This record gives sequence, C-alpha cells and structure tokens, in this order.
Amino acid sequence: MTLMTELLQIALTAAPWLLLGLVIAGMIKAWLPESLLQRWMGGRGLGSIVRAAVIGMPLPLCSCGAIPTAIALHRGGAGRGPTTSFLISTPGVGVDSILLTSVLLGPLMAVVRVAGALATAIVTGLLVGFTRDAAKASPAVASAGCCSSSGCHDHHANADEPGGLKAGLRYAFSDLLDDISAWMFAGLLLAGVLVTLVPPDTLAQFSGGVLALMLMAVVGVPLYICAAAATPVAAGLLLAGISPGMALVFLLAGPITSLATLAILRRELGNTALAVYLVCVLTVTVLVGWLFDAAVALAGWNPVEQASQVQELLPHWLEWLALVVLALVAIRPVRRRVMGF
Repeated sequence: MTLMTELLQIALTAAPWLLLGLVIAGMIKAWLPESLLQRWMGGRGLGSIVRAAVIGMPLPLCSCGAIPTAIALHRGGAGRGPTTSFLISTPGVGVDSILLTSVLLGPLMAVVRVAGALATAIVTGLLVGFTRDAAKASPAVASAGCCSSSGCHDHHANADEPGGLKAGLRYAFSDLLDDISAWMFAGLLLAGVLVTLVPPDTLAQFSGGVLALMLMAVVGVPLYICAAAATPVAAGLLLAGISPGMALVFLLAGPITSLATLAILRRELGNTALAVYLVCVLTVTVLVGWLFDAAVALAGWNPVEQASQVQELLPHWLEWLALVVLALVAIRPVRRRVMGF
C-alpha cells in the first residue's frame, strides 16, 4: 500500500506538467519545419553549433527519434559539429522533461539540467567538428528498434508536409506519447520503489566524489531512457541519498545516448568522431555534476525542499484530472475513439 501511495503521489505530481509539455511539443512540431532547421544549422563554426544546441533543446524528440532528423540535416549540408550538437541537445531535454524536472527536482535542478545539456552539446559538437574520418554513410537512415511506435521513423521524413496544429497535437498525443508512455511508467514505478523501499541516506555512502560521478555517467551512457522518464528515476535516487550532482549526471548522460545513437554516429561520422563523442559526454557530464555538488555544498541549497514547494502550486483536483486524461489518451483504442488518432 505504501508503494502504491508513493507511486500515485509521484504520478499526480507529474501528470499536469507532462500534459502541458505534450501540448507545447505538439505546437513546436506543427510550426517548426525541417527546412527552417536546415537553414538555421547551416555552416560549421561555433555559431552554428550553438544554434543547433539551442534549437534542439525544446524539440519533442527522443534519442532515437532525433537520429533521422540529425542525419537528414547532416546530409543536407549541416556540418559535423552542428549535427552532433543537435543530436545531443534534442533528446537531452525537452519542454516536457524541463517541466517535470522543475516539479520533481526543483527549479534549480531544471536550470542546471538545461545548462548542463547545453554545455555538453556545444563542447562535444565543437570537438567532433575537428574530426575528419571518412563517413560510411548509406542512403537509408536506420533507427529501427529504438522506439515503440512509428513516430521516430515516419514523421521526421515528412517534417515539411503541411498539417497545422491538429497534426502537431496528433503527433504529440499519439507517436510521442506512445514512445514515452512505457518508459514513463517504468520510471515512475522505479521512483516509487526507491522512495518506498530504500531508506533515506542509504545510497549516501556511495555518493560524492569524482569516482561516483564517473560511475553514474558510465551507467547512464549505454542505458537508453528518454528525458521525461529519467526525471522521476533521478528524483527517487536523490531521495534515496545520492548527491544532486550524481542525479544531474544521470539526467544528462542517460537520455542523450543509446546504442543506436552510437552505431549511427560511427557509421555517419567515423570512429574518431565516435571516440571524441564518448569522451566529451563522459567528461563534461561528470564535470558539470562535480561543479553542481560543490555549488550546492557551498550555498547550502536543498533541491528536494525546492521540489516540495513547487509541488504544492496546483490544486489536487487538477492533478487528478490531468492524470485521468493522460491515462485515457495513452490507451490507443480509447484515444482513437475519442480523439480520432
């Protein structure tokens, strides 16, 4: 019963913000065509790398969903640096995960998460841009096996087809929701287990120091988990006793890489680019986590207290309403009957 109570409490807290994030994601999908991305990401200098990182952040794409778009942009003329920067920043954070982070981990963690993802994308993109391996590209953009629906495959190929807001919302509440719903449930369940069964400060003995941060990064890099689903897991880990820096490293390293991302990156940009990519992701995320732990200790911040204050902003009935809507929309037969997609 305690586990069910904790799981329900986390789900109620997250539901309104996840619902809002999906609506915003649909609006972005509707009004930001791929041709515009191509124009903004043109070039190979620092400016194009920074633009690619900033543009990629709010886009509603998971790690595997970002692959077709990034590779299409690269083959359309975007440089290696901007392509890599986009490939990191896009799945690293999104409007839904930023809102969830603010609620479950506090506004401070949300700001630092965005800054950390931005720094990782820019530094990695800049250094990958200096590599010159021969790309072994094939005409097809393969990312099969990454996601649970066709949203990571079909929709990016038709990014410039007109559709308007209805098409964007259809994408957000069908393909995108299908892609993250299983991961979200798993993340919420794991968070509930951690909060219920792992006493506070249990993991504190394994927390702190560069080695612990590196271990969290090494665990996160091959683990594919979307940015939204990683948030409740990080919240559960933080409540179980790990340092805020370790939670941040997990939030940064987990969503931005997957085995499919690494395989496509190697095929498209070469072995040297892949090596630089991995070293940069590990180094920058660990450095950001270490700096955050130092800042938290120096300033005496408590992300958990911040999160509890934010969670009290919304009325209880609104949380229940959002959770019911999300649950109904996530059931495909109900969604098709009510919403038509």
